[in-house]
This record gives sequence, structure tokens and C-alpha cells, in this order.
Amino acid sequence: MIFSSLDLASELQQALDACGYKEMTAIQEQAIIPARRGKDILANAQTGTGKTAAFALPILQQISDRPLPTSPGSPRAIILTPTRELAEQLETTIGSYARFMPISIKALYGGVKLSAQEKKLRAGIDIVIATPGRLLEHMEKGNVNLSGVEFVVLDEADRMLDMGFISDVNTLLEKTPKKRQTLLFSATISQPVKELANKLLNNHLLVSVAKQNAIANTIEHVVYPVGEHQKAELFVELLEQHNWFKVLVFTSTKAQADELMAKLKPAKIKAAICHGDKSQGSRRRAIADFKADKIQVLVATEVAARGLDIKDLDQVVNFNLPYLAEDYVHRIGRTGRAGSKGQAISFVSREEERALNNIERMIGERIKRIKVPGYSVGSRDTILNNLAQRNRPAKSNRASQTRIEQNKGIRNKTRSTKKNKKKK
Repeated sequence: MIFSSLDLASELQQALDACGYKEMTAIQEQAIIPARRGKDILANAQTGTGKTAAFALPILQQISDRPLPTSPGSPRAIILTPTRELAEQLETTIGSYARFMPISIKALYGGVKLSAQEKKLRAGIDIVIATPGRLLEHMEKGNVNLSGVEFVVLDEADRMLDMGFISDVNTLLEKTPKKRQTLLFSATISQPVKELANKLLNNHLLVSVAKQNAIANTIEHVVYPVGEHQKAELFVELLEQHNWFKVLVFTSTKAQADELMAKLKPAKIKAAICHGDKSQGSRRRAIADFKADKIQVLVATEVAARGLDIKDLDQVVNFNLPYLAEDYVHRIGRTGRAGSKGQAISFVSREEERALNNIERMIGERIKRIKVPGYSVGSRDTILNNLAQRNRPAKSNRASQTRIEQNKGIRNKTRSTKKNKKKK
């Protein structure tokens, strides 16, 4: 199905032509028409399936159909998203769709001063894209009034649940009219997501373009068994061996990200880091340099797992497996997009085998193992035997010490008895 068959506003169709959009993706085919008619929707769509257009185009079209003057501090649509990176990405993407329309769009997120955002709100914004916490701050300060909101989008709803944002989301939505259109998009449809949908949506339509927790079939999954202490060395070796040009690497903690960066410097690998301890400006520069091919490796924590729209990204490396199996889907969703092939590469230590089993169970397949000479997690039996050997002497020593103390006690008791007899 082609976009021109939707009979969209001429300004909107002109923008889509400028973006090179012709054929609709599966999620766009299923969601745009009912959403344009005002239907509430729960959509199960992975990153990279075209879901932004699936919820943005119906809203832009309805605003175009019912034009109203822009009111200071009173948006017509709010789009809630879990991270600053995703908010910025949505602002850019949706702004490209609305480039020929008299519609104002602004992203609100933490890490920057409230004052500049406050001025934008006072000037009037039709569509606000925001992280829940920052929008709540503006609402509490009286900078924004949600009583006139007609459209609400919860993007990456499952992630917002994971990050504990739903309380803020509920507080915000209580200030919006009950008669509104709500679109909820989620990469996974878990029971908590279903419960949230039942609470917030009205007689909604379920749209799904893939099975639950599905991943793009254009992605090749591989696992390298390796000890934690050898991961950085293996990564550098694979970079050189396969000539990987543009690699996004995920660690589970900020400390792990910093440690990897420190080990990449001696190898003279151009790399940058993106995690919560870095300033917003630093993170923005790192991502911009990565997109512009100025650096070879971007090391990131879960904060960057969503919202990064990077073209020609062939490899995503899980330097450490995520704690939640669902986050594996979110991480590797950066590659294998729009029909392109990609690789999801995971370094798995002995301690991470259970997490790997959970991932394989979730995606419904066993991931190929590649063993590199010189790198190994070691035999499980050998490791267990070594542990047992280390424990045995300790137990033996404790037992010997106990016997010594017992014998010492007996000798002391004997001496005491003899002394008493002599006194008598």
C-alpha cells in the first residue's frame, strides 16, 4: 500500500515525498487508517518498523483537518517517551513530516534548563514530545496546561514501565480530558502492558506486526564464549580481524562502559561513550560523531538502547548481556533495520549463561556459538572441581583446628584434675 493512496493533506504528502516515503510498512498499513479515524490503538511494533510515522501521521492529519490557533502552554497532542535521546529523535522525525505545515513541535526533557523550554511553551506548541518527569515539572510550575489535549501517545510503553515512569504518566494523564485519543506503542506486549492499555485506552484496537518479543529476521545472532577478563581483548581482535567499521557496544553498567573505554585507548580505536553520568551535550556530540562516521565505536549503557536512529549500522555488540531478556530485543533493534542485514554479537561469560538461556527461550532459537582460539570461559566441571579443591583445605584446616582445640581442652582438664588430687 502506498502513502499517496491515503489522500493526506497536500503539505503532509509533500513532506513524505521529500522524505522518500512511498510504500507503507506493515505497522503503518494497519495503524494509520484506524488512528486517523480517532480509534484508540495498542500497537506491538519493534523499533525500525516505521512506528513513528504510524502514530505521527494520523495526528498531523487530524490537526490539519481541524485547525485551531496555537494556544500558549496548551498543546493539542503530547507524546510521552522514556529517554531524552528518543525525545530528540522524535522531534526531528516528526518535524520532518510537518515541515510544510503551520504546526509547532518541541521536545521537553531533563538535563537542560527549564527556562528555555518554558519560553517555548509560552510561545505556544501544538505537539509536545516529552519525558514524563520533565513534563510533570512543567505542569507543576504552571508552564503547561493539559486540559486541551486531544491526542496522547505513549511510545516505548514497556520501557517506561521498566523504568518506573508509569506513576508520572498516570499523574499527567489525569490532567487530560477523558475524551481523547490514546495510542500506545510497545516493543513487547507483556501482562503489565496489557493492564496499562486496559486502564488508559477506550475500546482499543490491537495491532501487531510480529509475534511477541519478535526480532527482525534480517539479524544474525552469534555468541562468543569468553571470560569476563578477556572480553576487551577479544573485542579489539574481532574489530581488526573483521574490519568492523561502525559498532555500537552495550555494557550493563556505567563502570563497565568506562573500563572498556580505558582499554580501547591503548589500541588507538576511535571511540566515544554515552551513559547517564555524561552531560547531555557530551552524549549528543558522541552520537552525532558516531552517525557522521567520525568514530568507529560507540560504547553505551541501556540509556541509549532506544531512540537511536543510525543508518548503516551493521554490528551491535552486547559486551555484557542485559539483565532482562526483553532488553536484548531493544538493544539489537539498532541493526537489521528497513530490510538491511545486521549482526547481534554477544560476549558471554560463565556467569551470564543463565541470562543467555533466557534470551534464547524468549526469541525461540538457539544462538550460534563461535569459539576463538585463546579465549574460553573454561569447562564447567573444571571450574566446579577447582572450587571444591579450594574449599577442601579450608574445611580440613578448620577440622584440624577444632581437634587441636578439643585436645587442648582435654589436656587442661586432666592437669586441673591432677592438681586437685595433690591438694587433697
